[in-house]
Amino acid sequence: MEEKTIQELIEKGRAFLKSKAEEEESSDYLTDQEKKLPQPPLVKAKMREYPPIDLPRDFHELGMKEDFLTVLLRRKSSRVYTQESMSLLQLSFLLWATQGVKEIRGKSYATLRTAPCGGARHPFETYLLVKKVDGLTPGAYHYLPMTHQLELLKPMENEEALTGLMDRSLCGQTWAAKSNVVFYWSLVPYRSEWRYGIYAHRMIMADMGHVGENLYLACAALGLGTCGIGAYDQALCDSTFELDGEEEFTVYTESVGTIRVENEKAEKDFYRFVEEEGL
Repeated sequence: MEEKTIQELIEKGRAFLKSKAEEEESSDYLTDQEKKLPQPPLVKAKMREYPPIDLPRDFHELGMKEDFLTVLLRRKSSRVYTQESMSLLQLSFLLWATQGVKEIRGKSYATLRTAPCGGARHPFETYLLVKKVDGLTPGAYHYLPMTHQLELLKPMENEEALTGLMDRSLCGQTWAAKSNVVFYWSLVPYRSEWRYGIYAHRMIMADMGHVGENLYLACAALGLGTCGIGAYDQALCDSTFELDGEEEFTVYTESVGTIRVENEKAEKDFYRFVEEEGL
């Protein structure tokens, strides 16, 4: 790639990150909300006809006693997983901590959740590839935040095939395919565009960061490992969870797995190049 092209792409990316509300604001521009058009659904409808799986909510049984300072100090990316099983209660807490609904504003105007979001639009859906979680059939799942349930989209009891799908979907990052579960978040852009129109998109990425960090903190509180992953196969992720790629598409992923203190050396090996190259 030519240097000129590289610089143009960098400038384009930087421009996307800058607020342009003042220079783009026009007195004749109205968002769909201002036009009084119907707002989109707050969440995606159930994708399967058969009954979903109720998730436990007795989070006090998890025995989390760490103070917030300890959670912050423990929060880090983990890439070495023991491949021991996680409990369904642990996964339930992670789902609630990232996209759980605490209350509904108005009759059905907005949801107030465990993660902040501009205008309480919450344009994300949560999908999972589950490999080792007690009580769950391995496979692809969709989270239903309004009822705190999971629906099984596709069972995948062949562990080799499931691991291979995880690996390919995350662009060959084999360490991530050893996790217990991978979170895949999709974006339904019109939920934000309905209210913010042409100004919606930059803030969407900040809102995605809020969700991802909540998963980091929740994992730290449970003694689990996680790692945010921005390298994923867009087409494969979208097709795996039956997303159309336009009105809904994958925007972020994060692996979650069981960890042990004795694996700390293996974790540090990921950054061995820092010492070897004297950085």
